[in-house]
Amino acid sequence: MDLWHLWVFCKVVELKSFSKAGDSVHLSQPTVSSHIRDLEAHFNCRLIDRLAKEAVPTEAGRILYGYAVRLMVLKDELETAMAQFQGAVKGRLVLGGSTIPGTYILPGIIGAFSAAYPQVRVSLSIGDTMKIVDDILSGTLALGVVGAKVKDRQVLQEALFQDRMVLVVHPEHPWARKAHIELAALRTEPFLIREPGSGTRASLEESLLKKGMRIQDLNTIAEMGSTEAVRQGIKSRMGVSILSKLAVQEDLRARALKMVAVDGLVLKRSVYLTLHRHRTPSPLVTAFVQFLKEALSKVKSV
Repeated sequence: MDLWHLWVFCKVVELKSFSKAGDSVHLSQPTVSSHIRDLEAHFNCRLIDRLAKEAVPTEAGRILYGYAVRLMVLKDELETAMAQFQGAVKGRLVLGGSTIPGTYILPGIIGAFSAAYPQVRVSLSIGDTMKIVDDILSGTLALGVVGAKVKDRQVLQEALFQDRMVLVVHPEHPWARKAHIELAALRTEPFLIREPGSGTRASLEESLLKKGMRIQDLNTIAEMGSTEAVRQGIKSRMGVSILSKLAVQEDLRARALKMVAVDGLVLKRSVYLTLHRHRTPSPLVTAFVQFLKEALSKVKSV
């Protein structure tokens, strides 16, 4: 077993294909198969099942994958630390963003960072807040930017900027002609909501609780796994929702959607830099965090 074999194994698991894994690491399919057989011989068990057209990890393969990913992260950190010692910023940085910062904030900053440090390879994973936090705790991600505060003591968070959330309706909805509505009106109107684990949902729950209202009091007709699904649901007249203004600002400018104020409901939340409390940041992580803060230094509220 060596790190190269584990790298190839990770690619097979992630791409669900021996041939695609080979293409990604510039190896022939027979060579990839040989590397996997070497690993299976080393551990004396099958690691990959070939089901129909997909390569799927066995239970043993899933265990190995979890450790292999952490080893790859540690390898990247080692290479980065040695490069930093020699005065260079280079290596691979794997970070995560929850839906709103991952879609609307981080890509531009990563692009600028990559231009400033061309020897750095940045990978961005997007998921809901709890998925990003879980991946930070497991060591899969070096850091994250998420839209909710979490209570886990292993997590270290720092507020980066404020994100404004707004009630969004279809432009032909009766509320679209109003400047504001009463909070109680949300109890009856069909409402679209993000899934548990979403920072958008957690922030909405917190805002409602401050006004003595629970999220269960809403007339929820659908839970959706992405902000985009909610946005399209509103456009299809399924219902109304409360979303980050970042996610709908183009629709608002184009008048494809309309935002309406809710009396007494404060709809702002912080977006947090998120790290593992007990893990020393690599030099590359430190460089990116500094770059991120500088890029956002003039952003008081989005």
